[in-house]
Amino acid sequence: MRPASGWWPFFPAAALVIAAVVSLPILAVVSNLFTGSDVVWAGLVDRILSVYVVNTVVLLAGVAVVAGTIGTGTAWLVTMCEFPGRRHMEWLLLLPFAAPAYVIAYAYTDFLEFAGPLQTLLRDLTGWGRHDYWFPEIRSTPGAVAMLSLVLYPYVYLLARNAFLSQSVQALGVARSLGLGPWSAFARVAVPMARPGIAAGLALALMETLADFGTVEFFGVQTFTTGIYRTWFIRGSPEGAAQLANILLFFALAVILLERGSRGRARYVTGTGRFQPLPRFALVGWRARAAFLATALPVLLGFVVPVSLLLELSIASGDSMPFAAFTTLAGNSALVAGLAAVLAVAAAVTLGYAARLAAGPLTIGAARIASMGYAIPGSVIAVGVLVPLAWFDNRLDAFMETAFGVSTGLLLTGSIAALLLAYVVRFLAVAYHSTDAGLARVTPAMDGASRSLGLSPFSTLAAVHAPLLRGSLLTGGLLVFVDVLKELPATLLVRPFNFETLATRTWRLAADERIAEASTAALAIVLAGVLPVILLSGRIARSRPGSRP
Repeated sequence: MRPASGWWPFFPAAALVIAAVVSLPILAVVSNLFTGSDVVWAGLVDRILSVYVVNTVVLLAGVAVVAGTIGTGTAWLVTMCEFPGRRHMEWLLLLPFAAPAYVIAYAYTDFLEFAGPLQTLLRDLTGWGRHDYWFPEIRSTPGAVAMLSLVLYPYVYLLARNAFLSQSVQALGVARSLGLGPWSAFARVAVPMARPGIAAGLALALMETLADFGTVEFFGVQTFTTGIYRTWFIRGSPEGAAQLANILLFFALAVILLERGSRGRARYVTGTGRFQPLPRFALVGWRARAAFLATALPVLLGFVVPVSLLLELSIASGDSMPFAAFTTLAGNSALVAGLAAVLAVAAAVTLGYAARLAAGPLTIGAARIASMGYAIPGSVIAVGVLVPLAWFDNRLDAFMETAFGVSTGLLLTGSIAALLLAYVVRFLAVAYHSTDAGLARVTPAMDGASRSLGLSPFSTLAAVHAPLLRGSLLTGGLLVFVDVLKELPATLLVRPFNFETLATRTWRLAADERIAEASTAALAIVLAGVLPVILLSGRIARSRPGSRP
């Protein structure tokens, strides 16, 4: 029964508005696909476009192999095998989530480069000179693959582990009855059944690879994200940057289509019976030690070692800026991250509640459109935000100059409002999925009881749903908050002039080869990133076979 309150059409209408606003930056990028004869764009095609394509493809392939192997292998070990330390590794494997790739890249570069402590010690011990030995170059495409894989494998780990947990007890039981050991069952039964989850995790990792700017820029690997930044700010060509953003957008769409296509026509079902936890493969002796090492190594390399290096650098020769100035940086980061989290959660609630009130093609389609920003690299969204806002500001300034002799300048371009728009478009999906999952757990009977008492949908949302959704909203908001703290390309492109955050401070110092000073702000970002890891580890514990939901 539709309530009499006029609030009912508000939510579907607001959902459509949110979808339109979120889709605007993407449409703005696509609209530049066939625009004019920009000289800078022609030069890019002649000289460097092929380099962007090759480097991007190599990065994607490398991260797919390395992160996929680490994530899938560790998920199988902690889910289906028993060995000392397994229960701790379930959540410790999530810790690299807390560190952006560019942060650990700075730490490892300082440690592994020619003048770093490791090579210096090697030369002191052997008496070798510069050309007397070979050492792998960290600032390279393989180095970028390693850095990205170490922080992105948790995407594969989370979704693969969930897929392994939900697999059919009967199928794995038959595999055991046929004499298959842990690795045979893993390769021949578990991985094929978990393919959708593994593919989804890989797709998320590859999206983040496409979106990365700090790592590839610092390592000198020329990709589309670095090209967009240089074309806009160094070559002064918004049109060329938008056309590069179009190609990067096509890469993102290709990743999505590959993930969908990897499922084929197969159907993956686990039966309808009650969940029965499958006894784990008990590993003993060298196998147990090998399993522990295989799960501990990604945590050591992806979190413990880089954080220890940053901590040592920060204590020894960290950022010397006054405490008040550092507090301003942290305040700026917290301000934009907090505002973006509030806006994203509010938009997510509106989208989810609209679909609940009036489930149909329009509201469900609006939710899907609004959630697609997470699949779009931050640099693409930044260009999509800047292009229409710059057009509007220029037209408004010309009109005001002609009509009133007053120049309005750039009102929206390079403003906090533009930056928040880019953040919300980029991370709305994070808040939406958490909110939508929370709404799905609220029985529709509560809505009916509320309506029978005469409450409007808005009153029902405030009095009934909001208290029940508190945990989901907090989780979604916190995840958005930390994602915004770590976001670099959108912040660099869209932020106001002279507006610095922890991320931009870290990047600028590292770009000037002042890695020791950059370690202080980098540590602050990592510490903030630990918060959602704690939440995720709680969910991992609750998803353990035999635990209560």
